[in-house]
Order: sequence, then structure tokens, then C-alpha cells
Amino acid sequence: MAMAPATAFAQDTATAGQPADGQIEDDLHNRRLNANGEIVVSAVGITQLDILAGSAILESTDLQRNLDGQLGTVLEKLPGVSSSGFAPGASRPILRGFSGERVKVLINGIGAIDASNTSDDHAVSIDPLNVERIEVLRGPAVILYGSQAIGGAVNVIDKRIPQRIPQEAFHLDTVLTADTASNLLQGGASLDVPIGENFVVHVNGSYRDSGDIDVPGFTASPDLRADLLADALEEEGEGELEEAEELREAANQSGRLPNSAVETWTGNVGFAFIQGGSRIGASFGVYDTLYGVPGNPDGGHHHGEEEGEGGEEEEGEEVVTIDLRQYRAEMAGTVALGGGFFSELRTRVGYSDYTHTEFEGDEVGTVFEVQGFEARAELIQTPRDNWRGSWGLQYTYRDFEAIGEEAFVQPNRTDQFAVFGLQEFDLTNNIQLEGALRFEQTDVSSDTLAVDRNFDTVSGAVSLAYETEGGLRFGITGSRAERAPAAEELFADGPHIATQTFEIGDVNLDTEKAWGIEAFLRGNIGPASVNFAVFHNSFDDFIFLSGTGLEEDDLPVFEFRQEDAEYFGIEGQITVPLIDSGPFTLLADLRGDYIQAELSDGTPLPRIPALNFLGALEAQTGPFDARIETQWFDSQTDVAPFETATDSFTLVNASLAWRPLKGRSNVTVMVQADNIFDAEGRRHTSFTKEFVPNIGRNFKVSVRTSF
Repeated sequence: MAMAPATAFAQDTATAGQPADGQIEDDLHNRRLNANGEIVVSAVGITQLDILAGSAILESTDLQRNLDGQLGTVLEKLPGVSSSGFAPGASRPILRGFSGERVKVLINGIGAIDASNTSDDHAVSIDPLNVERIEVLRGPAVILYGSQAIGGAVNVIDKRIPQRIPQEAFHLDTVLTADTASNLLQGGASLDVPIGENFVVHVNGSYRDSGDIDVPGFTASPDLRADLLADALEEEGEGELEEAEELREAANQSGRLPNSAVETWTGNVGFAFIQGGSRIGASFGVYDTLYGVPGNPDGGHHHGEEEGEGGEEEEGEEVVTIDLRQYRAEMAGTVALGGGFFSELRTRVGYSDYTHTEFEGDEVGTVFEVQGFEARAELIQTPRDNWRGSWGLQYTYRDFEAIGEEAFVQPNRTDQFAVFGLQEFDLTNNIQLEGALRFEQTDVSSDTLAVDRNFDTVSGAVSLAYETEGGLRFGITGSRAERAPAAEELFADGPHIATQTFEIGDVNLDTEKAWGIEAFLRGNIGPASVNFAVFHNSFDDFIFLSGTGLEEDDLPVFEFRQEDAEYFGIEGQITVPLIDSGPFTLLADLRGDYIQAELSDGTPLPRIPALNFLGALEAQTGPFDARIETQWFDSQTDVAPFETATDSFTLVNASLAWRPLKGRSNVTVMVQADNIFDAEGRRHTSFTKEFVPNIGRNFKVSVRTSF
């Protein structure tokens, strides 16, 4: 059977991501396929998981091909996924046009517990270098992970707490990468060592160093360049020759994006005791990154303003960098309960101590501190005839504080408790009914403001699916989701430099509610593998930032408001073997998505991804995989007030993967050429699109091993 690309969707029955016939994978990585070759995600309690109709898994060769230092960039080629693209050091996933508080980022099923949801210039505290796979759960997946995942969840799976005992004296995974567009050098290693028959120790670490990125053409967009050059003429007319020259230099900056370098290192150590179907383990890790925040040449970050003699203000914009460090501890346990009503108890606990310091030159600007705790416990039912499921509890605590002149959110605490259940019934051999329900109680408080808000929310989903004899599965899912306002939406009041806005929250915000319906089709049509979804979400009291037309501290004032809103989207992927002659396979891979989002009065919502399509041809010949792909992004002219449009652009990429060891696929050497034609592009989802274009032509080489 032909090997499909490693980008795989839940329930595909093709051998996506498997080694080619006769090849040997390692014993710790090829774990997401069950005995029937079906893809399995780590969410427990549901077998077919139709309430996760938009699920996708990225691993193996495809993960290596898209590897980057930030999670959003790694995933942005998947249908329905884009990235915030704020800077090379900060890029968060956007799912179906939803971002921030509506996308939950998880590590092994537990929240990242950082400040990446607070602002787009805050990096996600996850290094993709040492991950096994990444699960993208869209749509009604909110039921599994909470109302903060109303748009979906991204679950990063690694081995910091081992799940099995290696069969050899040790198990070592490594990855090394270098590129030309940022002078990147990065490497990661993961080691598992068994001690006796039931104990295993795990250690991993990574290091990434990249310089300022190469960009095609000017860093400033045409409209921004025109504004800068007009301002230069005005300054020159007033005799301010030095200021005019600085503006012209900013307008003509090209070929390189200043202050976009990144340096990151991580380290984790963990252990597990495993006996039969039970296991217990723990881990401790550090994530540390230092990255630049590219400045807006038209006003910049308003950093470095100092009073000169006589009280006059002197402009001297400082280079802004962010130094972020997170200490994270986890515990996990699985207890086999025998053959009663429940077969297994699974628990996971995570604790995070996070500090993020914004430097203005050498001076400390604003410090963000987060201490958080999250715990989940799930009881897995013993399958009985046509009935399967699970029940669970979850508790989350987050203590947030920002210190400094630009601390735009007051100190606050969030406590959240949830109860949830998922059930699956086989009505006939071909028809399944699935349901999920989640109740959350959320308390958001700020002692500084003497405000304490409490919210009770209920979310649920029901899915009906039919599967043909040939394995083609289609159905429909209905959902109702509720989300409590986040602390940032309630308590913001100050200059938000990352977005170049002065943000004002509203302590009286109500619960956000959404009705959703989604139709899906996935499986095999003859030799082709398909995954297609159409969805619509209707929001009551949708929370969003709205421009007011006013200015404060030389920044436009935006307020958090609530109005009804509508989201509609289509996403899909089809993989077709054009040639399958045994030793040679030629695959066609087509992907795309479209999203429309607007308020009830027809006003477009901001930063909605543009229509895009990706087409690829992939040739597989035993030890070699060759792939060439073209991704086209349409222009985005449906813009919100005070938002600029973006032009269309096309990226062309090519890669060649070589497995040099005969009969084995555990060593892969890959060479790549990305953005071959050095095309200029700006992602509409980015706050910084006017002065942070996509990376230019980039040649990359990487080596991945697993022994």
C-alpha cells in the first residue's frame, strides 16, 4: 500500500505516516496507529472521535519538514490553521480564525500555563524540537479541554514522562537543523534509559540560535513606505533634516528584518515506574528564550522616550527584546482498575512558574509573571458491547501579574473547576452516536481593582456518523459552547505596545456563547484519502476589540465590547496516489480553507485568514521522498475598521528526504528550499504585517535519527 504524507487526520484508514513496506521504525515513535491501521489521538474515552471532526496529527517526516522554533509556524500549512506571525520568536497557532483565549495550547493534555494568550508578542513556551507529534483538535474539541478552546486546541505530545519501557539498553532521538535565511543552527536530543524491568529515566534538551531573518524587498509595506516618505518630506520642509533622514532609512530598509534574532534553550528530566497497565511518573523542565521584537518604523513601540532638559521629551526608540523563562513540573499516573465499570484512571498535573521580561535597550521595561497549576483526572469506562466513554474532572489556577509602566493588565487570579463526560454508542454496525458535556465554574478576580467575577458555563456536543463498508465516514455535529471572559478582557487598561493600541477592558462583560454545526466527510474513496469539513458558529455576546477613533498616549484606543457574530468556514484535504507501481508512488496532495467572520451588522472581524490553497506532488521511491508544493494566499479585503488589507502571494517549496540505512527509516536526512522565488508575503492574521513580511528564500538541511 502506498504511504500517504505524514500530515494525517483522525480516522484516516490509509497508512499515513507509517514506514514504507519492509522498513523498520523505532519502537517508541510509531504509536498512533492501532492494529487496524487507524489513527488514534491521545484524547481518551472516545474511539472514533467524531466530535473532533477537524482533528489532524503532524509527526515524522512532515514534522521534520515544517520544524520551526514556534508552534504557530510549524502548523500553518494544515487546513484551517494559520499563525499569528508576530515575529520569528513569537508565533501562536490560529485555528479557524480563532486565536488567543479561544485556542487552548497544551503539553500532553495540560495547559502551557504561560502568557502567550495575553499578547501576540509573547512566545508559546513549547519547543517543537523534541516533540513526538502534534495533535490539532478543532471545532467541538472544546468539550475535552475547556471553554477557552472554543476554536480548538493544539496538543503537543512529548516523552518527558515516559509511557513505555525501551526494549534496548537506551533509546536516543536527535534532530539537527541549519538554514541560510536566518543563519539558523539548532539541535535537540531525547534519551530514555531503562533501569531494571519497570523503571525508565528520560532526559531531553535543545538549543536554537538564529540571526535576523532575510526578507524579500522592503520590510515596510507599500502603504507604510508611502506614509514614511511623506513624513520625511514634511520634516525636511520644517528643517528637521536628521529626522527626515531617519524616516527615509526606515522606509528603505530592505533585505533583512532588524531585531528578529532568536536564542532558545530547553532542558527536561523525567521518570516513570511502569507495571502492567499502571504507571506513575514525574518531570521537571526549563524553557528559556531571548528574542527580538521588530519595531514599527511609523511610531515604533513608544519605548525610550525620556525627558530632556527643560522638560522636553526626546525621542530615542530603543531596541526591544524579550527574555522569557519558564520552570515547569508535571506528574502523571495511570491506574488499571480491572474489569469493573471503569477500566482505568488517568491523572495529569502540571505546575508552571513563568517570568517574561521586556527590555528596552539595556533597561527593564515590563515584567510579566505567571504562576499556574492545572490538574486533570479521567475515568475510562470498560467497553461494553456498543457503549464506550469516559468521565473527568479538571482544575485550573492562574496567578498573573504585570509590573512596569506598560503593564496594561492589572494583577489578577483565575480559578476554574470543570466536570466533563464523553460517551459513544454504536446504534448499528454502521451508525454511531457520540455526545459530550462539560460544566465549568470560573472565578476571575483582581484585588487591585476590588473586582471578583464568577461564571457558570455549560458546553455540549452531539455527533451522528455513518460509515460505509469501504471505510468512508460522514456525519454531522451540533454543539453549544460557553466561555467566561478572560482576565485580559475584563481588566485591561493601558498601552498595549505589542499591538500598538491602548486597550480598555470591561469588568461587566458577560459570558460568550456559541451555537455550532459541522458536517464532515473523511476516510477513503477508492485509493484517495479525504478529509473535509464545513462549519458555522453563531455567537451571542462575542467579545472583541473595537476601535474608538480616540487616542491615548499617542496610541489609538480600542475597547473590549460584546456583539453577536457569525463564523463560517470550509476546510479540507485530499491525497490521491496518481501512480502506485510498488517501488514507486506519486501522490497528489491538495489542501485549502476559507473563513468568513463578521459581526451581526456585517462588519468584518479583524485578522481573519485569507482564502488559501496548497497543492503538492510527492514521489516516494523506497529510501527517497521528493516533494514540491505551491501555496497560494488570496488577498484579504474584508477588513475591520482601522485595519489594512493585504495582497495575495504565492510560496513555492521543495524538499528531498533520504533514509540512508537500507531497510530502516529511523535516520532521515532532508534538504529543503522554501520560498524558492523569494516572493514577498504578509499574513493577514499578524498584528505586525505592515513591517514584518514573511521570510525570504531559505535553504535548509536537517538530520533526524532514532535509535
